Amino acid sequence: MQLMAWYTCQKYKDIMKIEIYNKKGKKTSKKIDLNKNVFDVKASEHSIYLAVKSELAAKRQGNAHSKNRSEVRGGGTKPWKQKGTGRARIGSLRNPSRVHGGAAFGPQKRTYSVKLNKKTKLLARKSVLTIKAKSKQLIVLDDLHIDSFKTKDLLNVLTLLKVNNEKIIILCDKENKSIYLSSRNIKNVNTKCVESFSTYDIANSSFLLADKASVEYLNEKLN
Repeated sequence: MQLMAWYTCQKYKDIMKIEIYNKKGKKTSKKIDLNKNVFDVKASEHSIYLAVKSELAAKRQGNAHSKNRSEVRGGGTKPWKQKGTGRARIGSLRNPSRVHGGAAFGPQKRTYSVKLNKKTKLLARKSVLTIKAKSKQLIVLDDLHIDSFKTKDLLNVLTLLKVNNEKIIILCDKENKSIYLSSRNIKNVNTKCVESFSTYDIANSSFLLADKASVEYLNEKLN
C-alpha cells in the first residue's frame, strides 16, 4: 500500500499542466499534462549550441572542387629540355604556375558534418522545449485541422491567438496535410512533423504551436 502511494506521488510529481486553446484564441476548460522530464529539465545552452551547430553543418553541401595538377588535362612529359634553351625550367604543362595548369591549393570536396552524441542531442531538444514552456511561448491547440485548406483561415487562427506577427513553428502529425498546405505561403511560419523536427527549428522561432496529439507524442518519445 505504501509502495502504491509512493508510485502515485511520483507519477503526479513528474507532471505539469498547461492550458489548451481553441481555434478562436480562447482558453478551454481542459488542460494537458506536460512531462517534467521533457518540458521541465535543467536547460543546457551548450547542448543547444552543439545541436544547432551540427544541424546547420549537415545542411552544407561541400561540393566546391577545383582540379589539381594530377586532374587537369595536359601532357605529363617535359615540354623542353632542362638546360640550353634560355627559358625557365619546367617539368610539366600542368604545373600550377602555368596557364591552364592545376590549382595549387584550391577547394576540395568535403563533408561538413559534425558528430553529436545521442544524449547531447536529446538534452538539446528537451532544453529548447523547456525554455518554450517556461517562457509561455508554447501554445497547445485542441485541434489543428483546417478543413478549408485556405491560407486565410490559418492566418485568422494565428491572429486570434495574437501571434500572427511572430516567427512561429507548428508541430503536427505528418498526415495533417491541411496545415502543410495552408501554412506554406505565410511568412515566418514553419510547419514541421512532430517526428522529425530539429533543435534549430524550435530555437529559431518565437512561438511553438502544437496540438494535443503532438504534445502527447513528445511526452512519450522524449521521456
